[in-house]
Amino acid sequence: MTQSYALEELQRETTFGGAGSEMKRDVPVIDLSNFEERREQIADELWHAATEIGFFQLKNHGIARSEIDAAFKESDRFFKLPNDVKSQWPRPKGVNAGYETRSQIRPSTGTADEKESYQITQYHMDGLWPTEGELPNFQDNILSFEQQCWEVGMKVLSCFADKLGFERDFFTKAHDPKQSDYQSTLRLLHYYPTEGVTEQGNIWRAGAHTDFDCLTLLFQHEGHGGLQVCPGKDADTKQWTSVPPIADVITCNIGDMLMRWSDDQLKSNLHRVRLPRVDEYCGSRYSVAFFCQANKTQMIQGPNKHYEPISAEDFLNQRIQANFAKADR
Repeated sequence: MTQSYALEELQRETTFGGAGSEMKRDVPVIDLSNFEERREQIADELWHAATEIGFFQLKNHGIARSEIDAAFKESDRFFKLPNDVKSQWPRPKGVNAGYETRSQIRPSTGTADEKESYQITQYHMDGLWPTEGELPNFQDNILSFEQQCWEVGMKVLSCFADKLGFERDFFTKAHDPKQSDYQSTLRLLHYYPTEGVTEQGNIWRAGAHTDFDCLTLLFQHEGHGGLQVCPGKDADTKQWTSVPPIADVITCNIGDMLMRWSDDQLKSNLHRVRLPRVDEYCGSRYSVAFFCQANKTQMIQGPNKHYEPISAEDFLNQRIQANFAKADR
């Protein structure tokens, strides 16, 4: 059993106001400027962060602040649509695409996350896009941002390929957007406002979990806090660290897929989004996440062959069933 999978026991115990206290930790901030000239240094910094913590932030990553702001504007346009309009594009069972609200239930809480989300997985979007009449230019704008996220993700993964002894473009080929089994996903997230909530109990914006992918890129809206992390090596302490939302910084974490692919050298990281306290901003929280998930037919096996090979499609299906009370994600 990998460390990531053992975290499921911690997740089941972690409830709001119960298990878990706050602890200050340094989340590494890694500068990607002059990437090719500084590749070796950047790879060393990424490897240290990913093996020790599993969580890090990127600056000078190549996505302009204006592009990030534009993505949040698209997200805002989508979530402001009437509920009966958004519900036209429901997430199909077993497919990570389309719209959902309060349907994601984690074993860590047993209650639905207090959020709505819209998933974009390119080859599963038939009938799931808003029309031009409903949201002009939405599809083109979102896919343009998705491409920029993919490029940053592949830069980071190329450094891990170097360190693991794979060819430099190994993960780029494994996440090929030109193939019909491409399954990397861009997710727009809106966490519901909490004004007037007096009894928080076991209610979470996102219950404690690890991600299933190789690498997650998260864009946080400045002023919208609540994200907390607990590195896998510290899981038994149940001490959480808040990650401040900085508008032009990308917050990243290693997922279960890359942990297995690295023979457990890279650490999948436990994280959650707590409800705000009464003295904090209690309005809507927005974030945008990009999940680097290998193409379905890609076989996953680490350099030391610690685990038997498994397809990315089968791996994701196993992790969904292990981590969610509702196995259809």
